[in-house]
Amino acid sequence: MRKKLRRNGVKMNKPNLIYILADDMGYGDISALNENCGFRTPNLDQMAKEGMCFTDAHSTSAVCTPSRYGILTGRYNWRSRLKSYVMGGYSEALIEEGRKTIADFLKEEGYYTAMVGKWHLGMNFSKEPGFEEQPDFAACNYVDYSGKIERSPIANGFDYFYGISGSLDMPPYIYIENDHFTALPDHITKGTGKGFYREGPTAPGFVHEHVLDELTDKVLAQIEENKEKPFFIYFPMPAPHTPILPAKEFQGKSGTNEYGDFVLHVDHVVGQINRKLKEEGLLENTIVIYTSDNGCSPMANYQELLQKGHNPSYIFRGTKADIYEGGHRIPFIVQWPREIPAGTACDKIVCLSDIMATMCDILNIDMGESDGVDSVSNLPLWKNPHGDEVREDLIHQSIDGSLSIRKGKWKLEMCPGSGGWSDPKPGEEDAAAPKFQLYDLSVDIGEKNNIIHQYPKKAYELKKILKNHIFRGRSTPGPIQKNNGQAIWETIKWVEEEEEEINVSIS
Repeated sequence: MRKKLRRNGVKMNKPNLIYILADDMGYGDISALNENCGFRTPNLDQMAKEGMCFTDAHSTSAVCTPSRYGILTGRYNWRSRLKSYVMGGYSEALIEEGRKTIADFLKEEGYYTAMVGKWHLGMNFSKEPGFEEQPDFAACNYVDYSGKIERSPIANGFDYFYGISGSLDMPPYIYIENDHFTALPDHITKGTGKGFYREGPTAPGFVHEHVLDELTDKVLAQIEENKEKPFFIYFPMPAPHTPILPAKEFQGKSGTNEYGDFVLHVDHVVGQINRKLKEEGLLENTIVIYTSDNGCSPMANYQELLQKGHNPSYIFRGTKADIYEGGHRIPFIVQWPREIPAGTACDKIVCLSDIMATMCDILNIDMGESDGVDSVSNLPLWKNPHGDEVREDLIHQSIDGSLSIRKGKWKLEMCPGSGGWSDPKPGEEDAAAPKFQLYDLSVDIGEKNNIIHQYPKKAYELKKILKNHIFRGRSTPGPIQKNNGQAIWETIKWVEEEEEEINVSIS
């Protein structure tokens, strides 16, 4: 039985939510968003035609694990114990015990909650004496693959989970269902080139090339089996992240390279999901969100793509891992035929962490004082994309833990270079360069002209706001909260400087 909510005194069915999260897909990889896209993405273009595109949407981080933490908890990822980089396939659970996720909220509202795909937020495997997590996310010994897994997605608000523990290039290569591996590994596999994945234990029948389609089939089954009640399906795909393995029917079809072909495969998956919703009569009142956890990875081979006239980062500087826009400005399309005007675009600033507050707003749920501390409802923009900004500001993070803050047209980056994989890389910056960067994105979207010397007062103002958000444990109104883990990590040592010294250093 589908539960009802009231809006303006009228009873309405609660909307379903399907959240499709691409893995390492750039803003420029959707032809509806990039007039110079090297290929067509017909299914995503159709979503844009039937829904709303956000052109200034951002992940909380420029890499995988942290962005996922922000989506599910509504909290900036650096408030967790993970201050930089990502976790591996054998890592311990990152989401703190007792921390509510969007799945928890929706489950309490009578939703069926399912997650299919790439978790990458750690879970606690059954381990034997001698276990040690290995460097570079390599395979680990002393794991009891027949034992119960603690703190998997089903301990974080999901009724059902089917997927993998980390990225598809990180062992172990075994599907997990709820809190158990579905099989014991019986062989070792390894991938190279664009199809790179680390050597590791693999279950019988687990074929990397088939994973995206197998997970998609699970999503389609979840829709069909749970259509009689409101549902939330979180589908973090393993693509187009490495291993870049487009199915045979898409190979060579993009006219670019294997990455472009894989994007077409991803686009096809989106079409399958929307067609299924239409077949089941669910499309009208299902919110479908399509986005990415960060920008495109250099593993896609930008040089090859650029030679074919395609730039996954569009007009933005940088790639995955960077503090620059190419690291965290991502595609974001929302489709909800019942409520969102078709074919609309919104240029206001939004963040992936906002989905918690947005859904709570839709369902008239009151969040607790410690819930969604960096989540802001986007519902006003869904109703009126030309309305006022809903966010006062937004904080980004690069792979090395560096932070930046965006407020209106201004963006202050608390590092001298990319903080990631683009030049200038951490430790390779010009010794004479300012240690921070300030850009006016209204005239310099490519972040080419650091104007921190011209506007020291603006940099000082933004820095004070950023510092305040860090130490208050939240960026939204409410009582002060505590961050987890190390209070001050290497790449935010600037917070220890006296304000006067900071002002002098940039003037």
